[in-house]
Amino acid sequence: MNEFSGRRVVIMGGSRGIGRSIALGFAGAGAAVAICARGAEALEATRREIEALSVVGYAATADLANADDIARFIPEAAAALGGIDILVNNASGFGGSDDEESWAVSVSVDLMAVVRASQASLPYLGSAMEAAIVNITSISAMRATKRNPPYGAIKAAVIHYTASQARMLAASGIRVNAVAPGSIEFPGGTWERRRTEDAALYDGTLAQIPFGRMGTPEEVADVVMFLAGHKARWVTGQTIVVDGGQLLGA
Repeated sequence: MNEFSGRRVVIMGGSRGIGRSIALGFAGAGAAVAICARGAEALEATRREIEALSVVGYAATADLANADDIARFIPEAAAALGGIDILVNNASGFGGSDDEESWAVSVSVDLMAVVRASQASLPYLGSAMEAAIVNITSISAMRATKRNPPYGAIKAAVIHYTASQARMLAASGIRVNAVAPGSIEFPGGTWERRRTEDAALYDGTLAQIPFGRMGTPEEVADVVMFLAGHKARWVTGQTIVVDGGQLLGA
């Protein structure tokens, strides 16, 4: 329960869904947690949930497509927590169409926010014990798609960058890994909406999953915490698929 007691965790995109579950998972294991996102109301609600677990919680609004917002948030989070031991890059702009706008948001949020937050965190991570970065990618990176080509392509770039980060940062004692979730359902999320708005897509996707259900944010959070923790101390440069076998049925 106290595996992360005394550790300082920063989560980029931590107010809802997978990010919220990661934040609460670390907080429940004793870590101080800082989160950011664009929506102030959801951020504040999650911050209160973090602090209800008797740890330090910090939240601030930030648009992760904006380099200045990232450059501001990381030092603020480090000051609030007393440093940074673990960085989780979770945010996504989910570019879904093969057009300029979708490509731009995918590049700026899904890729460049990872680069910028990682680089801004290095001065803090470099002096931390068992420092770790975990990047959230997607199984969309691992197969061709007609529905969301920018999202899949840029998430594939995150997998490649994760491996490159791992090689670059090993000498500084920083491990870098990634988690690739499959279809994850939660209140207010994409798959909950598609259940009613696009039942054919929802049912077709569900049919690809051998266990016959969508995943939960908590199931992703558990793997993120494993990769960030001591038990994964000899794991770096890897991408772990968390999809209940969804790729097996694709």
